[in-house]
Parts: sequence; C-alpha cells; structure tokens
Amino acid sequence: MDKEVTTIHITKALSSSMIVDLIDEYPNLKEITCAPSVYKRTSKKYIEALKTLDIEVRTEYNWGAKSRSNGIEFYVAKLSNEGLSARQISQKLDIPSSRVYYLLKKSKTDFDNRKRKHDHTKIKQLKEKGLTAKEISEMLDIPLRSVYYILNKK
Repeated sequence: MDKEVTTIHITKALSSSMIVDLIDEYPNLKEITCAPSVYKRTSKKYIEALKTLDIEVRTEYNWGAKSRSNGIEFYVAKLSNEGLSARQISQKLDIPSSRVYYLLKKSKTDFDNRKRKHDHTKIKQLKEKGLTAKEISEMLDIPLRSVYYILNKK
C-alpha cells in the first residue's frame, strides 16, 4: 500500500474491481490519468462514481519508456576513455554490458571493443621486409592462420 501516491497512470480501461483495487492500494488517490483511447473505453458510470469520491479521471499521453540512465552516460564515457573494456565498465557500474554498449553507441564515443592480441603493424612491417607468413609466425610465436588473417585483412 502506497499512502503518498495521489496520481497514477493506467493503461487499461477501468472496471469495478480495478477501481476497488486502486482505492485499496492508493488511499490518497486524487487523480487517474490514461490515454484518450483508454478513456473512451471506460464506462461513464465509473468516471462519475470516481468524481463522487473526489478522484478525477483525465486523459494524458504517457508515451514510451522512461529513461533509466540517471546520468550514467557520463561515467560510462569517462571509464571508456580511461581504457576500460565494456565488461569492466559493466562490472564497475553494476549494469548489464548490453547497456554499456548501448550508451557508448548513443554517446558516439570512439570505443574499440577488440583488444588485439597481436601487433598488426609489426606483422605487416615484417612482411614488407620480405619474410614469409610462416617465418613471421615462428618469429612472433603466433598461429600461422592469424598471420594470414592479418595480412589479408583489408
């Protein structure tokens, strides 16, 4: 029971049982808002009965999900600029990693999610010096397929 709530927004047409439940749950209820389409589907008798109880029913658009960010975008961008990975950011801020990726994309932060295991520029420089892929692989102790992948990557 929430005694301090005086206004609620509903998404279904009012019914007698719903009205009783709302009054029980919100004893200080003064106003019920709903979309115009819900208001049209609600019986006029119910609206009049609520008026006698000093509860006003009015239309109000309440579109879309509310932002859950609470200013967290700033911290995500800051931690990303400090070099933390998405997983580290999500653990530090206790939010899902999918949310971290979303906020980074939304803020258009330059974020390179892939930490490269091998130095691509060094491999390409060795190839330019005339070494074969097999020699580069043995010299740097990395898989041959990785060398081929890096060299053939456009």
